[in-house]
Amino acid sequence: MFSILKPIIFSLDPETAHDFAINSLKFNVLPKNIFKVENEEMLETSLFNERIPNPIGLAAGFDKSAEVYNSLFKLGYGFVEVGTVTPKRQLGNSKPRVFRLEKDLALINRLGFNNHGSEIVSMRISNNLPSGFLGINIGPNKDTKNKKEDYYICLSKLSSFAGYITINISSPNTEGLRNFHDQKELEKLLIGVNKIKKEENIKRPIAIKISPDIDENEISKIIELIFKHKIDGIIVSNTTDSNRENLIDIQKKEKGGLSGQPLKNLSTDLIRKFFKETRGRIQIIGVGGVDSGQSAFEKIVAGADVVQLYTGMVYKGPGVVKEMKKELISILKKENIKNIGDAVGINA
Repeated sequence: MFSILKPIIFSLDPETAHDFAINSLKFNVLPKNIFKVENEEMLETSLFNERIPNPIGLAAGFDKSAEVYNSLFKLGYGFVEVGTVTPKRQLGNSKPRVFRLEKDLALINRLGFNNHGSEIVSMRISNNLPSGFLGINIGPNKDTKNKKEDYYICLSKLSSFAGYITINISSPNTEGLRNFHDQKELEKLLIGVNKIKKEENIKRPIAIKISPDIDENEISKIIELIFKHKIDGIIVSNTTDSNRENLIDIQKKEKGGLSGQPLKNLSTDLIRKFFKETRGRIQIIGVGGVDSGQSAFEKIVAGADVVQLYTGMVYKGPGVVKEMKKELISILKKENIKNIGDAVGINA
């Protein structure tokens, strides 16, 4: 069906097409069984001590305001991450702000954390409890004077509704956000996060989402702080500001974060480097250029416990997870691997 509709969908502005997808998913009419595959038990794994049916997740950025997560679980995702959610409702940057690079199987966005805000999102989730493992990605409002405080507000307000919380310090579309990759700034942020967790008895796992554009010498510093402050996971990685010299599409000159195929090798290499230094002591969620069973497997053997996609679904449609699951199972059988968890880091 998607192959028939794709030319029509791609004739629309990308953000209009996205809104159409969200509104369509609100009907929640697709039966879950049509997205199941044989031998799916081979893909069962765990994320933050929670059993999930498969390691394929939907990255933050699609369901920004937690409107359709239960419909997304029906599409076969092993877990879903909503957001980025900010304390107050935010419109984001001016339009146009999303661009398809069809020749490169990529997107560039400069959305700027457009979302309905923590109050509406918390009410929405409390009235429609997740049918699967739900992550909530949090960040600061654009006009806030104290970015750290915005993270604490969201952590306090949203943690009870989440399976895990992602602290997004890596979007290139919010000025000053990536400054939190600085060791001193990150430590201040994490000290505050743990203070809120202790004061409010928050037990939810915490993940940090990092930029793919970090220098190699920053990896050890980030890992040191993650261990010191008992952070549970790391998401590798967000969109990139660079890596455009080999792109074909004329839209490559647009300002914003680049996602999709051009990010694949960059993020996989970074996953491998983080895995070598952590050796399974924290969980790694791999993101960037995932759109097939093979691309997911490459990230998993490099050290990712699970993977996420977004741009891959834009180009391949809602059936992408089912096809990925089939391909992953086929790869596991070919490699004589009984369960996907046994493949984590074997090529690191």
